[in-house]
Order: sequence, then C-alpha cells, then structure tokens
Amino acid sequence: MVLDAGDVYRALSPAVLGYLRAQRAPDPEDLLGEIFLQVARDIARFSGDDDSLRRWVFTVAHHRLVDERRRRARRPAAADDPLPDRPANPAAEPVDPELMAALGQLTPEQREVVVLRFIGDLPLEAVARITKRKVGAVKALQHRALEQLARILGTGGDAHIDDG
Repeated sequence: MVLDAGDVYRALSPAVLGYLRAQRAPDPEDLLGEIFLQVARDIARFSGDDDSLRRWVFTVAHHRLVDERRRRARRPAAADDPLPDRPANPAAEPVDPELMAALGQLTPEQREVVVLRFIGDLPLEAVARITKRKVGAVKALQHRALEQLARILGTGGDAHIDDG
C-alpha cells in the first residue's frame, strides 16, 4: 500500500498542531511544516497500519520539537515584534482557551503525556515509547495531570479517563 503524504497531512496535522501548541512550541505552524516535510520524505519507507502511522508521525513530531528546543537553547533569538494574539489560521484555533490555559499550568512532563494521549489519541504504550518512559510512569503522570486539571478547571478530583 502506497501512502499519500497529503492524505496523512490532512488526517493528522490538526492533532499534531494541537500537540505542538500544547507543548508550547515557539512557532508551531512552522514546526508543523518541518514535521510533515520529513514525513513526506520518509513515507515511502513506512509500513504498518493506521495506528502505527499515527505513532510514527507523533514520534517524528516529538523528536522535531526536542531538536527545535535544543537549537533555540543554543542560539536564543531576540524578538522585537510583539506576539500575535491569535494563531494565523483561526480555524485551527484551540476550541477551549480555558483548557489550553489549564494545560499550561501542568508540568512539562504531565502536559506532554496528556497531549500525546488525548490530543494525539495515542495509547499508553506509544506514549511510553515516544517519551522514553515506562508505561507505569506514563500512567502516573497522566493520573496526576488529570487530577491537577480537574482542580484547575473546578471539576472536582473525580476525573477518570480510561488507561488503555
């Protein structure tokens, strides 16, 4: 089966962009383009089902985000321009600004796990592989993150999401 990079982009780019924004990527739209450029270059070598494809794309996204953070740490850029109040593409704007703000209050590790699990829609095992953690550690981070989100959002501490 030959995969079309355009179809992969259309199917997964909204979730990947959500992941990048929730992970506070400095320029998520630009990074999204780099991620899918790599996906387009390497897709001919990919083999697997839809779930494997999703895991692979999010692994590429995770690695690109880490690389970008390392690059920026080595060469911090001075920005004279003010940051825009809104994303360039209003259709891709986060649905719930309160939730995005709450995600911003999590630790980076908690936010990464929650975003990969629920925006990326990845299973625990895939999140563990991507983040180089054990499944139990991912579960613990997810549990603490969901409790924290419940407190922040005022929904009580009984938030439960399936661990599978």
